[in-house]
Amino acid sequence: MARCRLCRNEKKRTPAEIYLPAHRLPLCRQHFVEWFERYLERTIRSFRMFSRREKILVAVSGGKDSLTLWQALTSLGYEADGLFIYLGIEENSFSLLSRRAVEATAERLGRPLHIIDMEAELGFTIPDLRKKTRKYCSMCGSVKRYYLNQLAKRLGYQVIATGHNLDDEASSLLGNLLNWNLKYLARKYPVLPEEHGFVRKVKPLCRFTAKEIRTYAEIKGLPYLPESCPLSEEATRPLYAELMDELEEKAPGTKLRFYLEYLRKALPLFAEKRENFMDKALIKCERCGEPAVSSPCLVCRLKEEFKNHAR
Repeated sequence: MARCRLCRNEKKRTPAEIYLPAHRLPLCRQHFVEWFERYLERTIRSFRMFSRREKILVAVSGGKDSLTLWQALTSLGYEADGLFIYLGIEENSFSLLSRRAVEATAERLGRPLHIIDMEAELGFTIPDLRKKTRKYCSMCGSVKRYYLNQLAKRLGYQVIATGHNLDDEASSLLGNLLNWNLKYLARKYPVLPEEHGFVRKVKPLCRFTAKEIRTYAEIKGLPYLPESCPLSEEATRPLYAELMDELEEKAPGTKLRFYLEYLRKALPLFAEKRENFMDKALIKCERCGEPAVSSPCLVCRLKEEFKNHAR
């Protein structure tokens, strides 16, 4: 049986319970947690995401990724608070259970948690939006990004952190590369700077696989919700994610290498011509003042449409 490499360095003979193929690293549970948090710190520093003097707002959903990020940042001593948006998804009590998971995590961390009720703020829920359009998933994302940015500015947070992991980043990179989505490829970086009315956004888990994150969450006993959103159950797992999983199985480390080498070698080439790929300049929404491609913005338009429909 393989022994934990870090225990072996300390002249101990502790058996390894966890093996990280991409890093060729066998670890015991204690040293896995230490490795995870050190690697997260290195990721934050290498991409210059934020400093310990800055206030961080973590977008928490109740899933393993966001709760792991919140836990690890707090363990490392960062001033990280949470924001949860109650979407009103009642299938399998999804939104209620998600909220309970987030609240339980906030209590154990002793950190503030901000909660926005979508129905109270906008007058509709995601199920309502689903009845109106087939694009409800992308609109859901737009609404969440809107409130993250708005609340962060109002409460003085300098950084918004999301739980996007390496699996997310590698599969989306592959899909956009195969389709030559130049607009996306010119901005594919784990840090989006503060500009045009947007707060800085970062992805601290961009070098961690979903499996590594799940292992950390389980060791730390985080009360995460394992189920994905029930309204997206009909969507098939993206082909690109399956392809990346197959490559990773046959050649461990492929996802990390593919993603990091893109950032190092290809992104600078796309970034040189970034302005050629961008949409028209952003403006301020005449109603809410948030940055938008048109005025009124999407959120204000939706709010007005549902308000008129209710009359």
